[in-house]
Amino acid sequence: MNLSHFNKGGVKRRHFLKAITSAAALSGLPAWYLESNPLQAAENGGKDVRIALIGCGGQGRGVAKWASNFGKVVAVCDVDESNAAKALEMFAGAKVFKDFRKVVDSKEVDVIVNGTPDHWHTLINLAAMNRGKDVYSEKPLTLTIDEGRRVVAAARKTGRILQTGSQQRSDARFRLACELVRNGRLGKLTEVESYLPAGPRRGPFNAAPVPPQLDWEFWQGQTAKTEYVREKCHSSFRYWWEYSGGTMTDWGAHHNDIALWGMGLERSGPITVEGRPLVEMIPGGFTASSEYEVVYTYANGVKQICRSVANNRPDGSLATPVEQGKFGHGVRFIGPEGWIFVTRGKIEASKPELLSTPLGSDATKLYTSDDHMKNFMECVKSRKQPICEAEIGHRSVSVCHLGVIAMRLGRKLQWNPEKEQFEGDAEAQGHVAREMRKPYDYESMA
Repeated sequence: MNLSHFNKGGVKRRHFLKAITSAAALSGLPAWYLESNPLQAAENGGKDVRIALIGCGGQGRGVAKWASNFGKVVAVCDVDESNAAKALEMFAGAKVFKDFRKVVDSKEVDVIVNGTPDHWHTLINLAAMNRGKDVYSEKPLTLTIDEGRRVVAAARKTGRILQTGSQQRSDARFRLACELVRNGRLGKLTEVESYLPAGPRRGPFNAAPVPPQLDWEFWQGQTAKTEYVREKCHSSFRYWWEYSGGTMTDWGAHHNDIALWGMGLERSGPITVEGRPLVEMIPGGFTASSEYEVVYTYANGVKQICRSVANNRPDGSLATPVEQGKFGHGVRFIGPEGWIFVTRGKIEASKPELLSTPLGSDATKLYTSDDHMKNFMECVKSRKQPICEAEIGHRSVSVCHLGVIAMRLGRKLQWNPEKEQFEGDAEAQGHVAREMRKPYDYESMA
């Protein structure tokens, strides 16, 4: 509900309160918060912003459709001709490309929507910014921590706008939870729990002929060359270490991002991390751990526990709420005064007054955005930084990458968040970057 047209001078007080009460009931947010932070509906912008979609899978097409409310999609690009054709059906008249370099070179494009698999995010984002394009990049922002440092440096050097697609930052429930925590509603924060959906555990898979419409060589990019396996490509790419980090980097880029925001550490990170997989993966099948637990500690003494939550039983049937865990996936902040839990569509607390009691007029307020794409497009025009700019997207997924590294090494690791390096552990430090297969590296793809 858009309450921006309500104001105490322009409508009667009872009408204003009725609208607030109605919006509160629909959103699950307390009325006091809506009165001080009215939800803003997304509004269609002009068509002067020219948008190109790179990566035309289902997620990419959905994000580009969202972006088309604020501009015009003039180009689509994919190494899979069938995906590009589906995008063209949505955006009639757009030019079709296979090589992203031709897209970012185009003088007819202002903004790139990057909907590619994770292992392609960084090379495309760097090329786009270096050619003067602003970027809306799907999360997780990077495949490695080193990639993130390069993206942050490029954004600063070029002055381009980059929005990471961690859209929970543009949800009032998550913002409210973080504002309450940052303002001491729970007392001194002691613990954060982030619950992520468990990933699939399937396999073994067999090699298959490459579909004629797919350039498998280009799709693999910087990763080691391998035979085509249908389950490696498109929507299931994220369950292989080669291309992603499982649900740790998928959903973790959402919920661990909120954990950092609530702690006020979105430009920092933990000082130790310890992780372990909870199940053995099937040889020849998905490689990214499907069930896991990771424990982080921060310099302020707060401990964060990140756990996978099973949505399905081994036979594929839906698990009960008890089997899934008490809360399901989301983030729970814990302190001496109680806890606050937030997830998509829901915010709750151990005591009602933790949510219902208004914050004071001098309370710390966080960046306000109620529409992630609108926020990005506004920043494209104003040149202000968006709510999930490059460094925030990098730091959020760095926590996820640290968890993946800890899981794979199986021991406690010491991390320096200022230097962004492991302390006294050469093997762990070797995971901060990955070797890129030529010609799909920084120099060749620049």
